[in-house]
Amino acid sequence: MNFNEMKERILMCEDCKGKFGFKPVPIFHGNERSKIMQISQAPSNNVHITKKPFNDLTGAKLKYKWYQITDDVFYNEDNFYVTALSHCFPGKNAKGGDNPPPSACARKWLSREFELVDNKLFVIIGAKAAKFLFPKENFEELVFKNNQINNKPAIVLPHPSPLNIKWFKDHPIFEEKRLPEIREIIWSVL
Repeated sequence: MNFNEMKERILMCEDCKGKFGFKPVPIFHGNERSKIMQISQAPSNNVHITKKPFNDLTGAKLKYKWYQITDDVFYNEDNFYVTALSHCFPGKNAKGGDNPPPSACARKWLSREFELVDNKLFVIIGAKAAKFLFPKENFEELVFKNNQINNKPAIVLPHPSPLNIKWFKDHPIFEEKRLPEIREIIWSVL
């Protein structure tokens, strides 16, 4: 399978058709030459509606505050390949957050994406994505160190969601010290 075949298959995937109570819409962005592969939990409802990854409050914080880049840089397919454990929005839960991503999606597609995208850096967003990719490691430790996936550098970010306030209050050193290091790594790859 080549990249274009994989892309077509992801876009046509209906594995979760009866799970969510609505028609799943696979969302991802990038090409086989994207410099950075960014892997998060799942698209938000707003992303599901607009079909544009990180087109929500989480994305605004990530792109403009943390990365300090423009939409032109972020949505340039040569720069970012944006994917997730679940390519589709998994619906809302009773607490107001999103349902967890179905792990079957990640098991089906991520290894293929790893094979077919020739990225230079991985950016892992959120504890759920980190736990899937680094199942035996402590999330906080992953955030504060440089990691590797397939012999390529990998950085782990806490989820920039507005609902993740407690994590940032408990770890003020992230924005003070670690975030500037992460930003430098991203800029150097771009």
